[in-house]
Amino acid sequence: MTSVPADLFGRRHPDRAIRVFSGVAETRLRWSALIHRRVPGGRVDDHRLVLTVAQRRVEARDADVVGLLLVAPGGRALPPWRPGAHLDLELPSGRLRQYSLCGDPADRHVYRIAVRRIPDGGGGSIEVHDELPVGARVTVRGPRNAFPFVPPGRGSAAARVHFIAGGIGVTPILPMVRAAHRLGADWSLVYTGRHRDALPFLDELTGFGDRVTVRTDDESGLPAAADLLAGAGPGVAVYCCGPAPMTAAVAALVRERPGTELHSERFSAPPVLDGRPFRVRLARTGEEFTVPADRTLLSEVLARRPDTPYSCRQGFCRTCRVRVLAGAAEHRDTVLTPAERAAGDLLPCVSRCAGDLLELDL
Repeated sequence: MTSVPADLFGRRHPDRAIRVFSGVAETRLRWSALIHRRVPGGRVDDHRLVLTVAQRRVEARDADVVGLLLVAPGGRALPPWRPGAHLDLELPSGRLRQYSLCGDPADRHVYRIAVRRIPDGGGGSIEVHDELPVGARVTVRGPRNAFPFVPPGRGSAAARVHFIAGGIGVTPILPMVRAAHRLGADWSLVYTGRHRDALPFLDELTGFGDRVTVRTDDESGLPAAADLLAGAGPGVAVYCCGPAPMTAAVAALVRERPGTELHSERFSAPPVLDGRPFRVRLARTGEEFTVPADRTLLSEVLARRPDTPYSCRQGFCRTCRVRVLAGAAEHRDTVLTPAERAAGDLLPCVSRCAGDLLELDL
C-alpha cells in the first residue's frame, strides 16, 4: 500500500504522488476539448447569458456557503447541462470564476451554484457573497463540463460508483449522486470536512440513508486515502472532488488498485512539476521579471497585472490566454490547437518557457 501523509490536507509534507494527476488531468482536459465545440476559425462556441439572482440561501450551518438560484429574464428555458458541469461567472469587478452546477439538470429554468466564502482567496467568493443580492444581474458563460459523470451500464464498464467529496467539493458530486440514485445504480458516498457545520447540503445528502458516510475531522480525525476509498476496488468507478492533497492521495492509492477507475476534479491550481526558472518581458511596458521554478507564469503576471483575466488555473478554460511575441513556449495544456500554438497563443496558468525568455503581448 502506498504511503499516505498523516495530514491529508497538506499541513505537513507535500505528497509526491501528486504526479499521478498529470495523467488524470490529461484525460479530463481531453473531455473538455470535446465538450467545448469548435467552430470555423478556432473560436469556442459558448453560451453567454445575462441571468438574474432569483434566490439566495445559506447552505451550510456555519453560514460560510451561500447558494444562488439563477434564472433567465422572462423565465425562459436555460441551456441543458449534465452532472459535473460548471458555469463561468463574470463578477462585478470583471473577475471570471468557475462554479459547479449543483441543482437538478431536469429543471431547465434555474441554475443553482454554491460558493464558500474564502477571506484570503482571490476575491471572487467575497464578491458572490457581498455583491450579488437577489435581483442582481450576472453574466455567465456555459454550461461546460470537464468532469462528466458516466453511469454504470451507460458508457462505463464499472459495476458500482463510489463518490468522494471534500467540503465545497460536493457541488459537482451532488447532481451525480442524484443521477446515480434515479438510475438505480449501486453507489456510495464519503463526505468529509472539518466539522458538520461546515458541510453544505448535509441534510440533502443524509436523506439518502446509509449509502452516505459523513466523516469529519473533529469527530474521526483526518482521513487517510484508505478511509475515503473503503470498499472501492476492481469494477468500481471513483468520482472525487475536494482539496488538492486529498485528491492526490486518493489518486495515488487508486493507482495501486487495478480495475478501479478514477474521475477527479480539483478546485485549486495544481503544483508546478519539473519547472525551471525563466525570464519574462511584458512588451507594452518593457518590464522584465523572473518566474521561479515552483511558480506559474500566471501567478507572476497577476502579481504585476492583477486585472489579468483568469479562471480555472488548470489549462482548460482559455480565459488567461496570451500571445507570445518572442521566445519558445513550453505548452502544458491539452486544449490549444496546433494552429493556435503556431500563432503564438499560450495559457500562462500551466505553460512555461522552453528557453530563457518569453516576451508577452501584455
